Amino acid sequence: MAATLELVTLQYPPYQYEENGQIKGLVVDIVKEVFRRMQQPVNITLMPWTRSIKMIEDGTADAVFTAYKTADREVFADYSKEVLMPQAVSFFVLSESNIKFDGDLQKLANYSFGVVNKISYGDVFDSAVKNKIIKMPDITYTGEQNIDKLLAKRFDILVSNKYGALDILKNKRVLHKVKALSPVLQTIPSYIAFSKKRKLSLIRDKFDEILLSMKKDGSYERIMAIQNKMEFKNK
Repeated sequence: MAATLELVTLQYPPYQYEENGQIKGLVVDIVKEVFRRMQQPVNITLMPWTRSIKMIEDGTADAVFTAYKTADREVFADYSKEVLMPQAVSFFVLSESNIKFDGDLQKLANYSFGVVNKISYGDVFDSAVKNKIIKMPDITYTGEQNIDKLLAKRFDILVSNKYGALDILKNKRVLHKVKALSPVLQTIPSYIAFSKKRKLSLIRDKFDEILLSMKKDGSYERIMAIQNKMEFKNK
């Protein structure tokens, strides 16, 4: 039997999360099914995101998901070619807020933003921060903390994966207090990324092959349908 691969990810419902001692979630289901078809045993551990990325960099874990592709990470991470999960990055404000978004970040330059530490929100937002088009965001360490700060009016606009924020709001029973701005800021592909130090390019290639076959045979879409149902329920 093949040696067990050690996979790391972050607590990020509905994509991946721990419940009653089990790692569950939309992306977890997809990842497990790919490796099951590969007959490759895996162990999935939830870690803080910064630590997860560091473990891929130093080779103490085999792979991480769901990771956005950045130039800095590509130095030490071997990304899948197939997209594991497209993720919509959205802005959220308090329900009574008059803030509008038409797709132009420069029009939001006078507002304050809240983000989670070391999370990439895609090149559109990351570049706007780097180039000082918008103010340096307020930083927290979890999505839950970020939403708590928005509710406490510590900043004006929360930046988040759309479904991640909706899940937290739903669990906190505060969906009615917050609204998502439209349009979404950016839809970003996320991937599984293997540690280059572990030399797993053959496994990565097989992962790509199986993931593509799941997209073709309809099994990927069946799992993805859960996401669509969740959006409908939260409208």
